[in-house]
Amino acid sequence: MSRIFTVVALIAAVVGTIIPADAQTYPNRPIKLIVPFPPGGPADVMGRLIAQPLSATLGQVIVENRPGAGSTIGAKAVASAEPDGYTLLLGSSSTLAIGPALYSNAGYDPIRSFVPIALVSDVPYVMIAAVDAPFATVQELIAHAKANPGTVTFGVPNGAPPHALALSFKALTGIEPLIIPYRGASTLITDMIGKRIHAGFETTSVMFGHLREGKVRGLGFVQPQRHPEIPTVPTMIEAGVPGLVGSSWTGLVAPAGTPAEIVNKVRAHALDALKSPEMLDKMKKLGAEVRLLSQDEFAAFIAAENQRLGTLIRAAGVKAE
Repeated sequence: MSRIFTVVALIAAVVGTIIPADAQTYPNRPIKLIVPFPPGGPADVMGRLIAQPLSATLGQVIVENRPGAGSTIGAKAVASAEPDGYTLLLGSSSTLAIGPALYSNAGYDPIRSFVPIALVSDVPYVMIAAVDAPFATVQELIAHAKANPGTVTFGVPNGAPPHALALSFKALTGIEPLIIPYRGASTLITDMIGKRIHAGFETTSVMFGHLREGKVRGLGFVQPQRHPEIPTVPTMIEAGVPGLVGSSWTGLVAPAGTPAEIVNKVRAHALDALKSPEMLDKMKKLGAEVRLLSQDEFAAFIAAENQRLGTLIRAAGVKAE
């Protein structure tokens, strides 16, 4: 009998050396999820959407908005945080692709500074305009902008995907809009509803309500097919700009060096939440798609987006504001 106890004790000791004690008890205090954008924007919506079920099953997850410098301030804070699983980042095409191309001193590497956990959402964009804008269609916008160079104002969250879409639209159509940078989507939308800017791109997750209520005008859906929630808005292909397709994605990442056991635990709870009928229904209402990528697939996706969007920003010569 004493030999059995000795063997059991030895196995327990070996397992204890393989799985760190912190990982075994994780989490034993609140987890901070950094959203590097102001409250009310599309990234904030997704951060709070995933934090709620994680708090219910994994442990308390507190969303902390830390905007600034094209989302790089919040990303840098997570990259330099203790890799213990208690500080996570809601990464996105802004933080992990565009931001580092805009800010040469971002303070982190989008690939090496983080370990991917799970892709949370992929949300399409819609081109929008103020209801009093001197154009009601994409082609009218192009014609007006060509006849009046530098007068059509495009609001863009600086360093975010709408910035890249505006640059792509400019390149594809040959117009010269006046691009006005914003710190986040919420103030941009406020200014558009207030008729202070002409046009821009925003996600369906924050625009469906405004479009249904007629607070802004939908010019073009930035996907190959129309969306059933806004069926009167043509696709950009139908609107005559077939090369413009884009979406906004968000995903959970942790500081590099975070133990695999902790990453796997967070990932398991996140995937359970994303597969739930309640979450799928919420995502559908926001026009968002849930894509259950493996960690390797998510890592490859981040690398590809970093290359694609980073190249676009550098080629356009865009500088940080």
